[in-house]
Amino acid sequence: MPVSPSYRPDPRFALLGSDYGETVAAAEFPDTLLRLRHDRAAAEVGLDTLTENEWITHFGRFQPLPGQPEPVAMAYHGHQFRVYNPQIGDGRGFLAAQLWSTPAQAASGPKLMDLGTKGSGLTPYSRHADGRLTLKGGVREALAAAMLDSLGVPTCRILSLIETGEELERGDEPSPTRSAVMVRLSHSHIRFGTFQRAAYYSRRDQLSVLLEHARSLYYPHLKEGDAAGFLHEVVQAQAKLCARWVAAGFVHGVLNTDNLNVTGESFDYGPWRFLPHYEPGFTAAYFDHDGLYAYARQPEAVFWNLTQLAGCLKLIAEPEGLVTALNGFGPAYIRELRAAFLMRLGVKSVGEAADQRLLDCTLALLREKGEELRWEPLFFDWFGGFSSAARALGGPRGKVYQGEAFDAFRYALMEHEPDRPERLEHPMFRAGEPEEMLIDEVEAIWSAIAENDDWQPLTEKLARLEQARLAWDFSDPAAV
Repeated sequence: MPVSPSYRPDPRFALLGSDYGETVAAAEFPDTLLRLRHDRAAAEVGLDTLTENEWITHFGRFQPLPGQPEPVAMAYHGHQFRVYNPQIGDGRGFLAAQLWSTPAQAASGPKLMDLGTKGSGLTPYSRHADGRLTLKGGVREALAAAMLDSLGVPTCRILSLIETGEELERGDEPSPTRSAVMVRLSHSHIRFGTFQRAAYYSRRDQLSVLLEHARSLYYPHLKEGDAAGFLHEVVQAQAKLCARWVAAGFVHGVLNTDNLNVTGESFDYGPWRFLPHYEPGFTAAYFDHDGLYAYARQPEAVFWNLTQLAGCLKLIAEPEGLVTALNGFGPAYIRELRAAFLMRLGVKSVGEAADQRLLDCTLALLREKGEELRWEPLFFDWFGGFSSAARALGGPRGKVYQGEAFDAFRYALMEHEPDRPERLEHPMFRAGEPEEMLIDEVEAIWSAIAENDDWQPLTEKLARLEQARLAWDFSDPAAV
């Protein structure tokens, strides 16, 4: 038996029928070279026992896993840079499987998880594209997911990356370039744009079915048909996600409505970046000429997208409850942002006023120091609060920590006790530098692969990020 006894298939989305997606077949690739296999994630859904040949059979040639139907390319629309586009959908991917996580993975119990692909071939929604993924794109997405996971940000995980032996032409990078097919493990692929498509066609029946599908699987504590309650949960989840992005210094890059899902996870982030230092206007996408999705505008972008989801639900619900749910975003975001910065600094809450003071002083210090103080090292140096003072002041940035802004930060930090200070015993905190994910390192990792087929830098980076995840231990039962 290739799957473990904990493997539990449950392909719910396919039961919705052709109104929500179309059955498709994966492309046949010239080659299938396994480049990345995420065994920890695989173990969460009973797939860690697959042999390499079985893995390639299911995630390179896409023979359905036991109990799973043929793949389904999901149908959706979306606002892309706030321009509505009804001509999208899964153009180079599909939902390959749905299966339950093992009970031990979350305090709230098992979750229904999705295996979604990228680069698996043409679908009815491909339009003029080739349905493929560049190997560089797959490597970048694997790096981003691993970094986000290590920093406690709700995110998909890249389960598999297989090189497929095709030469792809791309206008925005040197071509021809190598190809790959990727599989991500995520709690949901139901996008805001999935609801938008039904609303676009004024299909109240489809909206009601979709709402009940998502409610029953992701927010089962709500009553059937409770659209306002559903929107409230999505708003809260997105507020938490956005706050965690900001605390991680992460810039998504393409915050379109088809790239946000109803369970609040990072996925499909395209030209992402992590901040080198505090820069509110920093953008990830070279084509974001107006800075619509700049670092500091991400909360605005997420809220705008939530209003589009609310507009869809207005077709099947009274507007008052939806407005109340939307109005909860601002307070939830501020609350989650305070919590996220406390988490990053490894200290406990001591009340709203003191927590806000620490948030404000942290940003003020980063703002004052500018390029002199990179984003990630601040949180590394001062993790555990003032108990890390000797380590921080004696480290490579010791001379940076002076001045009025630092004094205010130090006093604010002294108000907070360390949270689980035993985490500082991890060997990572004896290093001078934290794990970062800046663009120069990403490009260097890719260059080793592109020029010498050297995968060791990627393998070593992912191993260090796993150690960082264990060291930070930002475990969250509600995250994937």
